Amino acid sequence: MDLYIISFSSFILAAAQKNFLHISRAHDHEPRCYFSRNEGLNRYCISKLYNLNKLSRYVVVKSELAGAGTPDASYSLSEVRLSSKVRGVCFYAVTAIAAISLIGFMIVAHPFVLLFDRYRRKAQHFVAKLWAAATFAPFFKIEYEGLENLPSHDAPAVYVSNHQSFLDIYTLLTLGRSFKFISKTAIFLFPIIGWAMSMMGTIPLKRMDSRSQLECLKRCMDLIGNGASVFFFPEGTRSKDGKLGDFKKGAFSVAAKTRVPVVPITLIGTGGIMPAGMEGVVNSGSVKVIIHKPIKETDPEILRQIARNTILDTLKLRG
Repeated sequence: MDLYIISFSSFILAAAQKNFLHISRAHDHEPRCYFSRNEGLNRYCISKLYNLNKLSRYVVVKSELAGAGTPDASYSLSEVRLSSKVRGVCFYAVTAIAAISLIGFMIVAHPFVLLFDRYRRKAQHFVAKLWAAATFAPFFKIEYEGLENLPSHDAPAVYVSNHQSFLDIYTLLTLGRSFKFISKTAIFLFPIIGWAMSMMGTIPLKRMDSRSQLECLKRCMDLIGNGASVFFFPEGTRSKDGKLGDFKKGAFSVAAKTRVPVVPITLIGTGGIMPAGMEGVVNSGSVKVIIHKPIKETDPEILRQIARNTILDTLKLRG
């Protein structure tokens, strides 16, 4: 569609250089599209171009709502099934009820957590695991592979995975590891969820702020130095087309400097259930979590390449 618009525009410009353009319809009594240097485009031609532009914008909207790269995950605005919307409403109702029910345990435990487990905060992560499991259970099944590759609870590591959906956080919390996520500062403002994130030790980050990014990396290294683990989505944002994006170096620089392993994790299925940009929809499906063997290297670029290739190859083979 975009090529058609460009070609049509080029055609008009070329005709303008020759001073006149006249496109006839099949019959003389029907409207005509013409251009002259003195008058410009006539109203009929402008109307046709406007309609063409509206159509191209519809195509762009539809393409941006594509899900995880599978035919079942791609919808236009009018094609989203009612059942998926209903499931979406039920999903958020369940997660809200679970969060409200469990936040009290976090609040009561928090003073003791700060005194005895300030960095790992295992008790808070256990409550978060219960919340995620309670939310997932009525809607879809999670299958795990490679659990034996997870480091022990007390062994610090840098965890990384692909990022397809809002559901990725829920999925990863069910692993029961007390790694610290990195989240936009705006999310901390949400009641209950923001409080829980703070009590779990989630690391705030202001995007496009170099000072905040530097502070975030320093905080990650401090946590690892005190025995905690951190989690990165090295793509930086959710994939809208299901394709694996480039990995940023931050996570791997932290791992290299602190000399802890990188644990790659491949998530399959979350993008099909709740596509990026369609957070009000919950489709049917299942999720697979594949934990790969830890990677130990001192060069952050080598770490980055190995981790990305491991996840990419798994997505090609299993996704």
